[in-house]
Amino acid sequence: MRQNRLRSLGRWEISRRNACLNIIKIGLLLVQTALFMVVWFRFYQRNMLHPYYYWGNWVIGAVFMILFLLFARLYGGFHINTARASEIAYSLAIGFVFTDFVMYCIICLLSYRLANPLPLLLCWFGGLLVCMAWAHLAVKIHDRLFPPCKTCIIYDHEEALEAMETVKELSWKFNVQSSVNISQGMDQVFRAIERSEAVILCGLRSSDRNTVLKRCMRYDIQTYIRPKIGDILVSGATRIHLGNLPFLYCTRNNRSYWYRIAKRMLDIGISGAALGLLSPVMLLTALLIRLCDGGPALYRQTRLTENGKQFHILKFRSMRVDAEEDGVARLASEGDERITPVGRIIRRYRIDELPQFINILRGEMSLVGPRPERPEIAAQYEAEMPEFRLRLQVKAGLTGYAQVYGRYNTNPYDKLEMDLMYIVKPSILQDLTLLFATVKTLLMAESTQGVLGKSPVDGETKEHVSV
Repeated sequence: MRQNRLRSLGRWEISRRNACLNIIKIGLLLVQTALFMVVWFRFYQRNMLHPYYYWGNWVIGAVFMILFLLFARLYGGFHINTARASEIAYSLAIGFVFTDFVMYCIICLLSYRLANPLPLLLCWFGGLLVCMAWAHLAVKIHDRLFPPCKTCIIYDHEEALEAMETVKELSWKFNVQSSVNISQGMDQVFRAIERSEAVILCGLRSSDRNTVLKRCMRYDIQTYIRPKIGDILVSGATRIHLGNLPFLYCTRNNRSYWYRIAKRMLDIGISGAALGLLSPVMLLTALLIRLCDGGPALYRQTRLTENGKQFHILKFRSMRVDAEEDGVARLASEGDERITPVGRIIRRYRIDELPQFINILRGEMSLVGPRPERPEIAAQYEAEMPEFRLRLQVKAGLTGYAQVYGRYNTNPYDKLEMDLMYIVKPSILQDLTLLFATVKTLLMAESTQGVLGKSPVDGETKEHVSV
């Protein structure tokens, strides 16, 4: 009875501290909205063709607040429990850019003319300073309210434990005090669990994992599970009842007919608009590549898409024509001499990927989906991971779950898990979320870094180069 009462008190205390953090988040929303309303009243409200009065002005403020909340959440601006101040401020700044852009469009529509964007730019700059100060303050308050948890890692093999090095870097969240191999016996595992506030399970067989999980639930201990591919597939199952028995119904994919239509319409609309708007950039890029070394501007390469169908992906050429004249595919590395001067620029800003909008318009790719692999590389992966072919349940994409939430050096198995997380729960809302989230990924320096020692995916071979 006493232990239950103490656990209830702990949960109440956690709820109280979470409420404090929510108040801090609401404070940021109110301050940013107040800044916008000052700009609205001083520069834009009086220039409307039909000026709003009391309630209309507050509706405009509410629209700004809702938009900022949505974009800030989308880009992780409120993830003060998993990110540090610099990343939070960066995320809020991107969210603020999109919020101000949408509000500028609304202001232009209400004014029936192009409004002066300078006041909104000043609002963004002032809001950026507020975001930076708020991020540092919020992180300090969070760390004071939620000190690092005494953490135990339960693992099955050394490879699984090595993968947890990234978690150990989150020292503000986890204070890893012990690591226990499941082979040491459940008695040893249970003793470690009871001394911990958080437990991380990685690489365990399902039977062992379930036993440990039940123990953690019994003692109200935070539990983090490193999923396996089977777990991810089950997460997309449909709950049904057969007779009086509950079942989880799993299929290869559960994309509805209407989802396919909506996704295709989204692909056509955005890729067509992108090709129209970016055509001057693409023409200039093609011209610069030709002038740089006289070689072709584009190259084609065989890739795999839905159900293993092959197609030729299009990219702007960023390497020398003879970059892989021996026929061996290689990933670009830091300071790679094969990359041309123009190639370094277009790779840095992802301009080399723009011709893939043509692949999307043709229906060979989608805006969102697993990145397409070369057949020979896919065969190598499948020899080590037969589950790798599960990525081919959907069309390959220009961006995807692994590109948004992974890193440039994330290993193939982890990227496979991320891609499957997208595949098992398809929705247009998820596609739109990943499209917006891609903007943050593109602006991060590490997303374009070269790597060494991994299977080649984006090599440019001479025989695939085309004009």
